[in-house]
Amino acid sequence: MSFSSINWQDTAVGLGLSLLIAFVVAQLVARAVRFGLVAAAGEDEATSFKDPIRRRPIQVVRLIVFLATLVLIAPPILEALGLELSYGISLDQATNWLFEGSLRVILIAVLAYFTIRVAALGITHFETVVSERAKDTPRRQEFAERIHTIGGLVGNAVNVLVISAAALMVLQEFGVNIAPLLAAAGIGGLAIGFGAQNLVRDIISGFFLIVEDQIHVGDVVSVGGTSGLVESVKLRTIVLRDLTGTVHVVPNGSITTLSNLTKGFSFYVIDVGVAYKENTDHVVDVLHDVGKELRSDSMFGPNILEPLEILGVDAFGDSSVTIKVRIKTLPLKQWMVGRELRRRIKKAFDAQGIEIPFPHTSVYFGETSKPFLTQTVDPAAAERRTDASDRSGEG
Repeated sequence: MSFSSINWQDTAVGLGLSLLIAFVVAQLVARAVRFGLVAAAGEDEATSFKDPIRRRPIQVVRLIVFLATLVLIAPPILEALGLELSYGISLDQATNWLFEGSLRVILIAVLAYFTIRVAALGITHFETVVSERAKDTPRRQEFAERIHTIGGLVGNAVNVLVISAAALMVLQEFGVNIAPLLAAAGIGGLAIGFGAQNLVRDIISGFFLIVEDQIHVGDVVSVGGTSGLVESVKLRTIVLRDLTGTVHVVPNGSITTLSNLTKGFSFYVIDVGVAYKENTDHVVDVLHDVGKELRSDSMFGPNILEPLEILGVDAFGDSSVTIKVRIKTLPLKQWMVGRELRRRIKKAFDAQGIEIPFPHTSVYFGETSKPFLTQTVDPAAAERRTDASDRSGEG
């Protein structure tokens, strides 16, 4: 077909109709994708896509769908208007291409991309909702960081799975036999699993530590006989710093028992020993008074959650009666409150004349001997008595 024989009127009509159809299809697809992303993000449509980063995927989809639709439908429409084209895709070819490999590759790539985007928006929405619910907690920032860590892990896992599946599907569309690849991946994964089983165990244990909210940064914990302040909680390790400043790095996979000393609240327990001659009821009354005085203190009172609890007489020792008491405090405040409580108990016992005994030892010589009392003698006085005795003997 020569340039002069082209029917420009029919060509203009065909191209205009093709552009209109392509534009309508692109708009409809972009709108559908927008609705899907809004539903996944759980946000208001009016405010969801003000950010250019969120609008860009919609624009990319609109452009791809517009160009693909235009290329597919323009030749058939022009042929339907009586124009014989020596180039382009015929109606039969367009139909075959629609259901064969080339377009399926494009569809796989687009679906993979939007699966990742929908997952990312869903994870972001989840993080926002959970963080908002925990906004009144004292450790909101730390909790938000934990949720962000979990979201990053889930997002990376989704990306790896979706991209791997899409790559295998694309290779299969190009005629590549993916069975050997799957077998090699399985064998490689098995080998890596055996070689890095400790690492995998540490990561899985760390993931559940974070998900189950077992410890926080700033807690005091005991792990395998090692106690200290938690400085960081990672997927693979927990970092503790003890009272002497020594840093301990504990792999998560090696944790069999974890004791958190500051989860929600804390108790400080004291075994108060008094002499057997003391009236325990009177001692309990004095302890109650000390607890009330401590709780009314402006410095220590805000850290105390409940009145001093007297658990009662707990043991009969060699030289003392043990009364067990405990006081409930805010996390990490039990040691400060407990030391002050001990100081005030000692001061109150001294004021009331309550004896805090110490061990005594009696010495016996043989079964029939009686105990004797020893006392310290002033050497000067002893010498004077000796001199007096000598003079009396001389006289």
